[in-house]
Amino acid sequence: MIGNEGLPRIGGADIVKRHLASVVAGRLQEEPVVVLNGARTAGKSTLLRECAAEHGTPVLDLDDPATLSAVAADPSTFVSSAREPVCVDEFQRVLPLLDAIKAELNRELRPGRFLLTGSTRYTSLPITSQSLTGRAHVVTMWPLSQGELRGRRETFLAILVRDPASLLAAVSSTTTRSQYESALLAGGYPIALRRASEAARARWFRDYVGMVVERDVLEIRAIRQREVMPEIMRHLAAQTGQVVNASRIGEAVGLQRSVVGDYVELLQSVFLVHQLEAFGRTLSTRVRHHPKVHLVDSGLAAHLLGVSSERLARRDPVALTEFGHVVETFAVNEILKQAGWCDELLRFSHYRTRDGQEVDLVVETADGRIAGVEVKSAAAVDAADFRGLKQLRDRLGGAFVGGVALHLGQHAYRYDDRLFALPLDRLWA
Repeated sequence: MIGNEGLPRIGGADIVKRHLASVVAGRLQEEPVVVLNGARTAGKSTLLRECAAEHGTPVLDLDDPATLSAVAADPSTFVSSAREPVCVDEFQRVLPLLDAIKAELNRELRPGRFLLTGSTRYTSLPITSQSLTGRAHVVTMWPLSQGELRGRRETFLAILVRDPASLLAAVSSTTTRSQYESALLAGGYPIALRRASEAARARWFRDYVGMVVERDVLEIRAIRQREVMPEIMRHLAAQTGQVVNASRIGEAVGLQRSVVGDYVELLQSVFLVHQLEAFGRTLSTRVRHHPKVHLVDSGLAAHLLGVSSERLARRDPVALTEFGHVVETFAVNEILKQAGWCDELLRFSHYRTRDGQEVDLVVETADGRIAGVEVKSAAAVDAADFRGLKQLRDRLGGAFVGGVALHLGQHAYRYDDRLFALPLDRLWA
């Protein structure tokens, strides 16, 4: 469906084809267990049901109370099905299930036996529950990408780390600022995109945060100050696209810095936020080694910040500043989504020095090639926007394949050696 702004909007009966579907199918040909991790309502259950239907197998939905009770009482019975892959939705709700799967694999280890989905990061489970380490391959599913919404398989990331100059070949962008704003405010959660109005999406985002905090966080750990978690989420939204300042959040909510850090990890475990580590090469003693935080969805970030189409239309100064951070989060998330179907093994980080030079996203391949991405919410970029990229290029030498400054304007051009300015929609166009 195409909305009034010329942007995709999914209807109630629409099922968007996920690029990860072919990836999961391929992994099942190679791995005994595939774990599909990701945020609640991102589309994991839909993909699981599609895969189960293709193989003629049922789905064990552990969000269903009766199924949950039966599997918890006797997990071994449910993992020994003759029809494979055995498909389990929200596996983290019965962690002894993993021990039963391990025992089954000890009897017969071959590809394609189990497909599990979970709304809690596998690596955040208790060590005693990570019994499938070495046997399970984890795939992360994000909310819908802009390419998925348009029926296009994005290749920006794959090109960026191999031949970024070729990104200049496409025609000038026709995406307007209003269209960018609509895309960022809507985000990528399928259920939110089905809401007919911005107000309806706002209600959904509010309820979503409450549900995840009250349900998924408390399944990981019983915490005494759970009422403060939504407040921490709002402060993290205010810092999206920025270096985490746990001390400032702690002062605002009345908690110690260490406790705030612990809660941030919990929110990361349930896919409400994610952190970008600092770039790891020893380039200078001036490099800062603090992570950046991003919410997993630009629509959720905008909601928590109170950034609306009405505030943007009247050019509210505070909203425009916050919108700049949401643009960065949007771009970073769109690139990370593409890693799911990119053939390269990639590592992501950010670069920031004590004197203020920074690159929003640094992408490193397994063989040492490095690219950088800077994101701006203006319609054009200038020399100042390339300073961090130039510093990274000059210090890395031949390992630096290219850097791009993404903007909300129309034109793509070469700024300097291995440095390019590109419209933001080049991520999916």
